[in-house]
Amino acid sequence: MPNFSGKWTLTEQAQGAAAGTWTGLTQIGLYAWGDGAYGGTGLNNTTDVSSPTQVGGFSTWDKISGGNSIAFSIKSDGSLFAWGRNANGSLGINSTIEISSPVQVGALTNWSEVEAGAATFSSFGVKNDGTLWAWGYNGFGQLGLNDIIRRSSPVQIGAQTDWSKVETGSNFTLALTSTGELYAWGYNGYGRLGDNTTIAKSSPIQVGALTNWASISCASGASFAIKTDGTLWSWGGAANGILGTSGETNTSSPVQIGALTNWSRVSAGNQFCVALKTDGTIWSWGQNSSGKLGLNNAINYSSPVQIGSSTAWTFIKAGGEHTLALQTNDLYVWGRNHNGQLGTDSGTGISVSSPVQIASSLNWTTINPGEDTSFAISSSISGV
Repeated sequence: MPNFSGKWTLTEQAQGAAAGTWTGLTQIGLYAWGDGAYGGTGLNNTTDVSSPTQVGGFSTWDKISGGNSIAFSIKSDGSLFAWGRNANGSLGINSTIEISSPVQVGALTNWSEVEAGAATFSSFGVKNDGTLWAWGYNGFGQLGLNDIIRRSSPVQIGAQTDWSKVETGSNFTLALTSTGELYAWGYNGYGRLGDNTTIAKSSPIQVGALTNWASISCASGASFAIKTDGTLWSWGGAANGILGTSGETNTSSPVQIGALTNWSRVSAGNQFCVALKTDGTIWSWGQNSSGKLGLNNAINYSSPVQIGSSTAWTFIKAGGEHTLALQTNDLYVWGRNHNGQLGTDSGTGISVSSPVQIASSLNWTTINPGEDTSFAISSSISGV
């Protein structure tokens, strides 16, 4: 007999549909759109898709991370799945074979966080015991394993058991501990590691001595973080004003962006950044090609500018040159669309310079764009 927990397995879906007993229960669907190269959408082909398309059947999908033609998803039971381009073993399945639909990474069911490298083929995961694991490309020591040897399956970074979050940039990595410490490693051009040097590191080093870091994000050559007091900080390469500090001066240690204390989330893409405040407004800065700042123009900005006037935003996530954002369960997109990654079903090549809503019939709960792809999880309340 199917269980009535509110989430369907594929077997339960078939049983429930046959019995006609599923009305009103929650269906958990993973959707993808955009660049299909190397099977990066997980749709079992290599075709670009310009509107949200379901990956497989309904299942217990919980978290998603998109990268450079690769993606990972964690199910509610803690199992980890991967698909797409497998350069340097970045899928973690002990091979370099490309996979165009989800395949489980190992057999463990204790994964809690996953990060697919957007710019390079380095991947990371956190387990529910607080350990941090890495695999894929390691040419600059960005795996944090104290060497430059690539790995095709997960390897533990050190012995710490208090990791909570990990983010990757261009050949470098940031991570947070559960006690608010910030660590960095990998390539250190422009001072992107924030340790007041430009020397590469192949194992985690703490950025300063503070223990009040709450949120992190990496651009191609710059880093961003929010502290528990709501202040926003940046460091690294400042081209196109991406640091948000009203100039283009590189810095190798954290510098505060403005003086406000109401920032709640920051997310960086390719030479641009978006951030969410506690008042429900969203802001952007940096390079503005393809209208990726969402400001209805193509002007670069070196300090935060508000996108529209809405105070209903609840979550944001930047991709390569596009952004996904939520207003509760409504999904909005803007930016570059050369592979259909906006999901507007308007074909490829038609970019959008201000937020537009897509797929309004679905109840979106989780979003995470990749470099030229987009992923989202929908929790649809309607039954069969």
